[in-house]
Amino acid sequence: MKKITFLFLFSILILSCKEEKKDPSAEQMKEVLAVHDEVMPKMGTIAKLVGQLKPKVDSTAQGKVYEKAMKDLQESNAEMMDWMQRFGNRFDSDEIMNGKALTPEKKRWLKEEKQKIEALKQNVEVHISEAEALLDVQ
Repeated sequence: MKKITFLFLFSILILSCKEEKKDPSAEQMKEVLAVHDEVMPKMGTIAKLVGQLKPKVDSTAQGKVYEKAMKDLQESNAEMMDWMQRFGNRFDSDEIMNGKALTPEKKRWLKEEKQKIEALKQNVEVHISEAEALLDVQ
């Protein structure tokens, strides 16, 4: 009887001390949102650079270079807005903000979205660097 009681109490102790396993998709969601949070403030930088490039656009060869840089920045901004809209259409607020469990399909989508936002981040950084370098050369 003492063995059974001991095993029962030991089992309860093990179960109560066992760490609750977290859904890995909740951590992936945090990673995606962290990249978004890193890129989003750069939209202000993009707007500032577009404003600096716009008056330099004309029909000359150099004006065309400014125009390309400006359009690249505008496209990066549009891509960010499109990404946010698509992301919001795929996931509800509980999934995004509260770690609600994802369906297998949504787990696949989250992997796709992580790749997309990381590529977008790189794209934004490249276009900002190119525009800043171009404006510094003037």
